[in-house]
Amino acid sequence: MIALTAAEVAALVGGVLSGPIGPGELVDGPVVVDSRLVAPGAVFAALQGEHLDGHDYAEAAVAAGARLVLTDRPLNGVAGALPCVVVADVDAALGALAHGVLERLRGANASDDGVPAPVVVGVTGSVGKTTTKDLLSQLLAGHAATVAAAGSFNNTIGLPLTVLRADAATRYLVLEMGASGVGHIAELTRIARPDVSVVLAVGHAHLAGFGGIDAVARTKAEIVRALTPTGVAVLNADDPRVAEMASFAPGRVVTFGTNAAADVRARDVAIDRAGRASFTLVTGSGTAPVTLRLVGDHHVSNALAAAAVALELGVTLPEVATRLSAAEALSAHRMHVVDREDGVTIVDDSYNANPDSMRAALKALATIAGRDRRSVAVLGEMLELGAESRTEHDAIGRLIVRLNIALTVVVGPGAGPIGDGANHEGSWGDEILRVDDVENARLLLREVLRPGDVVLVKSSHGAGLWRLADELIEAGGHA
Repeated sequence: MIALTAAEVAALVGGVLSGPIGPGELVDGPVVVDSRLVAPGAVFAALQGEHLDGHDYAEAAVAAGARLVLTDRPLNGVAGALPCVVVADVDAALGALAHGVLERLRGANASDDGVPAPVVVGVTGSVGKTTTKDLLSQLLAGHAATVAAAGSFNNTIGLPLTVLRADAATRYLVLEMGASGVGHIAELTRIARPDVSVVLAVGHAHLAGFGGIDAVARTKAEIVRALTPTGVAVLNADDPRVAEMASFAPGRVVTFGTNAAADVRARDVAIDRAGRASFTLVTGSGTAPVTLRLVGDHHVSNALAAAAVALELGVTLPEVATRLSAAEALSAHRMHVVDREDGVTIVDDSYNANPDSMRAALKALATIAGRDRRSVAVLGEMLELGAESRTEHDAIGRLIVRLNIALTVVVGPGAGPIGDGANHEGSWGDEILRVDDVENARLLLREVLRPGDVVLVKSSHGAGLWRLADELIEAGGHA
């Protein structure tokens, strides 16, 4: 975080100083919510979680060097009072601090063209947010100082923490904005109003919270409505619900996709045996060849979105093509491919899942396995689908049969309809195996995997298959 006095921190969050801290004392360390990450001069936000209360770790944070603690009450340690800013709501205070710091930066800094810095890029969509953010950070970092969200820091905790990493040198601030209900993205844009808003897709994620696909579309559109007056909307021309959001943009709209009318588009898309896409990047200023290192043809759309933003922000077409072709997947458990020494290939896409991302991952599995390797899908439940859960899981089971996946391990009762759908589509043999939990899946895979297998592991994060993916990779191999 930029250096502030304790009094300035208190003013930004609407809090009151408490304990042994003078109003003029400098606070110049990072803002953290984990006491293990405290560095000298830090602000420790004592958040109340489902299982842990940050207030219980405040004393340890101060002992580790935290200069100030955001709390909802005055706190005392063994040696006496702790230095606190007392607020009504620590979560809200974290967002207020981020908003205040960002406004200070943008008020004090401007680029050569007079645009306030950092330029805020907001990325949302039912699928692809994290990958697009990772690609974009790699495209922009070589152009100017860039801060981007770590992993999936896309909520009212993660987004402020990302904003607070920016300083006077930061030119671009790339933020992922997620939602599980109407109004969630609007809340994030009040913390950091975007100069560039990217909408990737409207899909069947978190339907239990939204109540239907139309509500998902309205929520994703919140990022477009929140644009600064001179902001730019970057929209997926291949998704009709996203394309319609152009009417909400206050200014320019840039489109991307395989659609011939898109401003930034892919032509001559080809997929190799490793599941990696190559294409010709077509723009208004020319064309350039791109070969992605990411696995899955669905990443073409993510790459086009990132390219559209980078081009808009002044990165040249040759630079965009070169950096896209060199870009790696930076976040864990997202189409991470590992070839084990025993000949088994693990495709770890276990961070999260919804029907759209599940279909994309299964298609990639079929491509990588081809005709000469056995395809194995280890699938857990897709959470938060509400009334559509059984139907959506059933549809995945039917797709498995159509893709000719050789073996599917269905993990947990919530994923059971995947097996039902496969049976209804025509799988009557031992191609579908069901287990009750991750431990039983682990034991089964020890028995059935053999050299040459290509194994996809995918589920929603809460289903826990990411632990199994880690263990399968650690069982022996190299990236």
